Amino acid sequence: MSRIEIMPLGGAGEIGRNCTLLRQGDDAILIDCGISFPDEEMHGVDVVIPDFSCLHDIKENLRAVILTHAHEDHVGALSFFLRDFPQIPVFATELTHAMIRSKLEERLDIKGLKLNVVQHGQIIPIGALKFEMVRITHSIPDCSCVAIHTSEGVVLFTGDFKLDFTPVDGKLSDLTRLTELGKQGVLCLLSDSTNIDRPGFGPSESTASNGFRAAFANAEGRILITMFASNIHRMQQAMDIAAETGRKVAVAGRRMNQTIDTCIKLGYLNPPKGVRIRLDMVGDYEPHQLVILTTGSQGEPLSALVQMSKGEYTRLKVNEGDTVIYSARPIPGNESAVWKTINRLYRLKATVVFDAIPAVHVSGHAYLEELKMMINLTRPFYLAPVHGEPRHQHHYCDMALKMGHAPHRMFKLLDGHKLIIDETQAWTEETSAGGEVWIDNAGNIINPSVVRDRAELADEGIVVVKVVLGPGGFAPVELAAKGFAGSEKLLDNAAEAVDDALLSIPKEAWREIQLVEEAVEGAAKIIFQRKAQMRPVVVPVVVM
Repeated sequence: MSRIEIMPLGGAGEIGRNCTLLRQGDDAILIDCGISFPDEEMHGVDVVIPDFSCLHDIKENLRAVILTHAHEDHVGALSFFLRDFPQIPVFATELTHAMIRSKLEERLDIKGLKLNVVQHGQIIPIGALKFEMVRITHSIPDCSCVAIHTSEGVVLFTGDFKLDFTPVDGKLSDLTRLTELGKQGVLCLLSDSTNIDRPGFGPSESTASNGFRAAFANAEGRILITMFASNIHRMQQAMDIAAETGRKVAVAGRRMNQTIDTCIKLGYLNPPKGVRIRLDMVGDYEPHQLVILTTGSQGEPLSALVQMSKGEYTRLKVNEGDTVIYSARPIPGNESAVWKTINRLYRLKATVVFDAIPAVHVSGHAYLEELKMMINLTRPFYLAPVHGEPRHQHHYCDMALKMGHAPHRMFKLLDGHKLIIDETQAWTEETSAGGEVWIDNAGNIINPSVVRDRAELADEGIVVVKVVLGPGGFAPVELAAKGFAGSEKLLDNAAEAVDDALLSIPKEAWREIQLVEEAVEGAAKIIFQRKAQMRPVVVPVVVM
């Protein structure tokens, strides 16, 4: 047996880890290629992606990227990956393929890319391996579990999933095929675990309609509904209920408009006849006749709703009497931005429906009993929850232990940790791979040291120390401060300390600019820290 190696790469965040490398022998496959979003301490960072540099060493063995569904935390890093690995074929089901294609066209020349559409139930050979897409329900259509058929059994990635028995589109999870795979032998199950702390079965996506109906009944003016731009099932329900209540639907947000157009074209979204209007037509209708679907559920700074809350969205204003429905739960780390937006909406005298009963949002992830059912259907030998934070992974393994699974056959994988399975055992190893890369709005890579400098600037400000050196000595030291709360006396003390530091350096050593800069910076920092417990960024400027 050639051993099987499974390694989550970094960059999709603890809640994600949605980029996983599987390798057996000379064949390697990447499952999903996701991003995560920065926390509040990552100043100027737009997205976080996996560090793909570890894949260059196995470029000749990398056979494919397989995508489970079209959410950004599973496909958002694909354009960055394909810049470095344009020759690697990408496989996805129809809707996922259509959505990634439109995004890739904005960033890359896709003519030479190998983008392939696969159907659920197809078994596709990739080198000596085979893979199969198995239909599963989630909060977006056309989702898949991915079964990798190896020489030793099936490695099954659940992807993001829930077991919804009344899905909006009527397309059920293929529990029959999952059961068949379990009978054939699932070597390892890599599972979603994010809702492990929620007992029972999660409510069906279709129940969000009840929340919408209640909110619509209480709304006298316009209704704005914010959700993820890819939440197609939720859009369908909103449009259906708008038609029931005699309202028209407009869309605010470029990405959401693109998604809707794509889904209508492919038949994944079917707006009732005559319900959809252009955003520039809302002035032709009374407020009680309108619903606006909008992006911004996560407080994204450039999203339509956030700009509306600031009065900066030129195409639409939030008015007194509007009802804003939040049909999404904040991603961990986005809570502050979401609440700031909600508070601004209240200041504009809008009514905000958030975390309502009946619910206007339903989770797309499996609850406790659904996670148990997945294990019971597939009967895996090894278990590894890879989608979730450490606390989720811990409780998932505790659940499996109570179900009778042996502890030595369960693994809590972290980014860069490699799970190795051979013919007799399995174990984990830490590797130097699995890091993350920070990207700004322009697509540039940001060094963590730059972000640390930005954090220090935000907290303590900056002091520029100018030193002019000449043959006969040096001119009076000049200090200029911005965003710095220290007194003039403190700056004078720092200038004196810099004078002393320069005098301690032999004149023949002044030409070593780096030596002088280090002395100047160190002398000023010591004064700020010792006398005022302050740590501004100190920038020495040495002029010869």
